[in-house]
Amino acid sequence: MNNRQTVKEKLRSTLEQLKTQRLGNTSSPLTDVKLEEKSAQEIEQLTITLEALNPNLYPLRHALPLLDGIWKLDYSTAREIKSLAKLPYGFKVGEVYQIIDIETQSFFNQAFVTHTLGVLSGYVKVTATFEPAKEDYSVLPNRRLNVNFKKRYLAIEKVAGFNTPQLNPFKVVAANNPSGRIPSLDVTYLDDNLRIGRGGDGSLFILTKVPQIN
Repeated sequence: MNNRQTVKEKLRSTLEQLKTQRLGNTSSPLTDVKLEEKSAQEIEQLTITLEALNPNLYPLRHALPLLDGIWKLDYSTAREIKSLAKLPYGFKVGEVYQIIDIETQSFFNQAFVTHTLGVLSGYVKVTATFEPAKEDYSVLPNRRLNVNFKKRYLAIEKVAGFNTPQLNPFKVVAANNPSGRIPSLDVTYLDDNLRIGRGGDGSLFILTKVPQIN
């Protein structure tokens, strides 16, 4: 096993262990809100080490097809993910996915939500388009994606075990982009089944490619 694979497996095993300890399951994404500072620092250090071993230094030039597909969020320090971890009224977040379509330069983020009593289940979805950013030091795309958020969907899929197509979705609104800046994401690590990204605000995203949404 090479050094990159060793660090990658260490990062994955650390996340799985912390998910079980802090969340009681491995389906929901972990955030630094649920962690002691020491554990968050360990994840950050493992991530930095793995980013330095990125097999695709210029992912948007040479490995763009690897972005295509379904990605499950394992860990994030982003504000919007942290807010999902603190839902009121007995709701809790489950799996969070990002589905990327390279051909149309679009993606959507989908977070599944359930009630602790099993009364309701549904999801929040945000659609967006993206384009590779041309960074100052190069006329060619490197690793930064500029993002344009489009719409936000709120949906209830089931009530008391019964499907509710009339509520799927029950609300669609425009998704707000940050004022005064273009949302962006740097792809700092990419292989065939693991992706690490850094948001324009410094937030961290660690995702695993999966064959389907569960």
